[in-house]
Amino acid sequence: MPRTVTGAGRVTVLPLPHTWPDRYGVLAYTTSGEFGDTAIVGYVTIVDIPDMSLMDIAEQHQPARLCGSAAGARFTEACWLICVGWSGRTIPKPGTLELPHAAWSLEVDRTTELGMTMYGHDRLSVGRITLDDPDLMARAPGVLAPDSRIAASV
Repeated sequence: MPRTVTGAGRVTVLPLPHTWPDRYGVLAYTTSGEFGDTAIVGYVTIVDIPDMSLMDIAEQHQPARLCGSAAGARFTEACWLICVGWSGRTIPKPGTLELPHAAWSLEVDRTTELGMTMYGHDRLSVGRITLDDPDLMARAPGVLAPDSRIAASV
């Protein structure tokens, strides 16, 4: 049974292209811990879109080709996912859903200890995220462009 982490706070919901150029899913970024030391990046379950393995999507983007890594398994993928969430919040695209205070729960697929601070975080937890408010969950698919082809498979 997967471990579940819960919290409440600022949540940014944005589209995530996972198979270039036209397959999208929906990603949510938030934080937990005393000072937001844990980045939480989760895929939002959308009807007719299969679950996404965020670490596999990150690996497909080959982040190690840009920055290299001697920091251990999945380090660059974890940093890439944190960067996607953090930059999506810092410079939001039109249509990004910015929720100043939302309760959420994450079914954790994986937690990666970074061994250093990246984008203000010491670790990343990824998995399936659910916003506790059904109205907010209903708004999440709205971040996808109307003409984008939604993710059919990973």
